[in-house]
Amino acid sequence: ERPKVIFNPRTKKFVMWFHQDSPNYQAARSGVAVSDTPNGRFRYLGAFRPNAGVRPLNTTSKDFEPAPDNLLARDFAGGQMARDMTLFVDDDGTAYQFYSSEANKTLHISQLSDDYLRPAGKFVRAFVGRSMEAPAVFKRGGKYYLFASGTTGWDPNPARSAVADNIFGPWTDLGNPCRGAEAELTFGGQSTYVLPIAGQPDRFVAMFDRWNKWNLEDSRYVWLPVTFDHDGRPLVEWHDRWSLAAAR
Repeated sequence: ERPKVIFNPRTKKFVMWFHQDSPNYQAARSGVAVSDTPNGRFRYLGAFRPNAGVRPLNTTSKDFEPAPDNLLARDFAGGQMARDMTLFVDDDGTAYQFYSSEANKTLHISQLSDDYLRPAGKFVRAFVGRSMEAPAVFKRGGKYYLFASGTTGWDPNPARSAVADNIFGPWTDLGNPCRGAEAELTFGGQSTYVLPIAGQPDRFVAMFDRWNKWNLEDSRYVWLPVTFDHDGRPLVEWHDRWSLAAAR
């Protein structure tokens, strides 16, 4: 699920990360594959739980005190749970994985190695206890922006957004970025990616999955332009029809 592909200029490889799981959703692993071209063939390298034996940068020993519901401590040795995810490559070429962890209760932001094939051993916990999934990340004016959703299965819910000056946070909640008909249900969709428009700085397309829970193979997409208000907050407004010229 949630496959994302990024290009590594050092290795000249296209690297895919994705959520790999078992039928009961207990495996919660990240899968990795590589290819010489963006459309494959991809060679599967394996799947694992990220950051085994690594403490998040923004935790203390208190966060690892044993408790029945302390999944961070429980999974420390074997690696943290990783479900819905996205990838983001910063301006300096450093790549990051954002993934829902701790049974979807907390988002982890994890730096990747220089070859993008494994965690670099540097990550943080964000939105602790907020139950967020479907992360989508983009950068504008030196600030990092996040779109995400709540955890309501295949049913839509109000989108969420946040901003940070540093990719590791702290993140400031900006509320629901959607405006217009069905905004409170994210136009029937769930965030999956924010696409920068090539060659046109500060212009983006918000991409949403519109799940058909009764027939998942017939699920569709919603693509809408991202705009910004006078305070720099990202907005996604409904348009029955639009063109790239509207994505300003």
